[in-house]
Amino acid sequence: MQKVTNFKLVQLRSPADPYVSTLLGKITEGKRVLSVLNGEVIFAQGDNADAIYFIESGRVKISVVSSGGKEGVLGLLGPHNFFGEGSLVGQMIRLHSASVIEPATLLQVEKRAMLRALREQQDLAEQFTSELLSRTMDLQEDLCDQLFNDSEKRLARVLIKISGMDDTDPSDSKTTMSHETLAEMVGTTRSRVTHFMNKFRKLGLIEYKGHLTVKAERLAQTVLNDDAVSRDGTSSREH
Repeated sequence: MQKVTNFKLVQLRSPADPYVSTLLGKITEGKRVLSVLNGEVIFAQGDNADAIYFIESGRVKISVVSSGGKEGVLGLLGPHNFFGEGSLVGQMIRLHSASVIEPATLLQVEKRAMLRALREQQDLAEQFTSELLSRTMDLQEDLCDQLFNDSEKRLARVLIKISGMDDTDPSDSKTTMSHETLAEMVGTTRSRVTHFMNKFRKLGLIEYKGHLTVKAERLAQTVLNDDAVSRDGTSSREH
């Protein structure tokens, strides 16, 4: 993974997103706004861990690469999310990589500035702690998903989670996610993802019109319902 460091710096301003503005508005030093293009790497596995990042807009992929070169996607993050928090608890180097999959505006806060703000701003500390607890719960759900659900259900859950990043209409979300990235997130092959995506399309659960549209509510009712019967006669019990 090639790291790109020529991010466009945006003149420091109050973030346009009210949530981010409220959360970080009182931090005046050690903060900068980055405009990052699709495909650029924010930081790579093994880099120095010296800052935390908050997403104002766009989407970021968090991934890890094994010693054998195999990449695994740990998660996708959208607006209101943050990443790189390991730098705040003594992590010296990055244990994973972060790259942009949709053009993003990020707020980078240096480690010292963030730690100082957490000590001095009770509201920020409480909100940040709440977000960390929520993320821990999400990770536990993802682990259970990997342990107990077949690949079709795991794919459905990933699509529903992606749709939840769309603030405008989460029940009818649009994305440009590739089958390869979905396969890395689900923990299966690209061919299995393509098979199930074709099935979902035939059932009217997703649409392709220059981008992927996820019908989140229908997808949940049809695929995640344990009593639902496969309509194409194909078993999805292969993990």
